[in-house]
Amino acid sequence: MPLLWAVVLGLALGYLRGGRIGNLAHLRLRNPWLLLPPLVLQLLIFPLGNRGPAIPWGTAYWHIVSYLFLLAFVARNWRHPELLVMGVGLLMNFLAIAANGGYMPASAEALRRAGLESVAQSLEAGTRIGNTVLMSEKTRLNFLGDWLWFPAWLPLSSAFSLGDLVLGVGAVAFLSRRMVRR
Repeated sequence: MPLLWAVVLGLALGYLRGGRIGNLAHLRLRNPWLLLPPLVLQLLIFPLGNRGPAIPWGTAYWHIVSYLFLLAFVARNWRHPELLVMGVGLLMNFLAIAANGGYMPASAEALRRAGLESVAQSLEAGTRIGNTVLMSEKTRLNFLGDWLWFPAWLPLSSAFSLGDLVLGVGAVAFLSRRMVRR
């Protein structure tokens, strides 16, 4: 959800700077099709409501593969500095996920502060939710896991990682800058 908040903030700043969303159509991005496989994979491997993932097998590996496509897109479009910032955030998340077998470690405290008590309880009971596992002494790269949070009083509050924060900063910068035509 932090990326959704970043998109909203980036669009708002772009409009305040006199930009238009239509100006984003004039961008010359290389291989934009690289964004489609991760989108489809993410929709298939994450649980929707009370249902499990559409692809119940190998979700950890599919999650890693989705990040490879995203990193390839950033590599193909390195000439946009904001995309490089987003790439650093993606790489941070990828490292945490790959180091923990395809799952993002999350802090139970961050989940509770974000108002996700039921998620924290499920993770403490030993289950995995989507690509998320509970942080423990066995978790690698804890500092790259989901230990930051949006407060529960915000709509779509969630726990998020440093990588998500960097990714969001890059998204805000990209949208607010590229909406304004030069």
